[in-house]
Amino acid sequence: MTFADMASYTSDEVKHMEFIQAVVTRLGNGSFLIKGWTMTVSGVFFGILVNNLSWKLAATGIIPILGFWLLDSYYLRQERLFRALYDEVRVRAAGVAPFSMNVGPYLARVPWGRVVGSRTMVNFYGVLGAVDVAFTVGAVIAAA
Repeated sequence: MTFADMASYTSDEVKHMEFIQAVVTRLGNGSFLIKGWTMTVSGVFFGILVNNLSWKLAATGIIPILGFWLLDSYYLRQERLFRALYDEVRVRAAGVAPFSMNVGPYLARVPWGRVVGSRTMVNFYGVLGAVDVAFTVGAVIAAA
């Protein structure tokens, strides 16, 4: 949105959009931190598995990956919901109350399945899960 576009909004509308954008920014930062923790925890598991190949430990490694995947998906869904709210405020939709932060009306627009299976989630967490599965299969084969 350009400065000229902002001139057509009231100060309350601009402040409302700024509040929503602040929430979106915090959610994005939270998602970034979750990905960092995922890499750290997965790296620890993979590092241990390189030196001590155990199918039980490898199978356990998938639990934090799935947990972080779901948590990050929650953050991404919330971010998308607030972006939908921002768009409604931006186009001055009739149903949005001043300074409303209610994303309830947009829940149907952003289903969980689409978020969990989104390209960014699958590419990041799917690769880590595939590596963990490879360690698990390798450990089972080595134990046989």
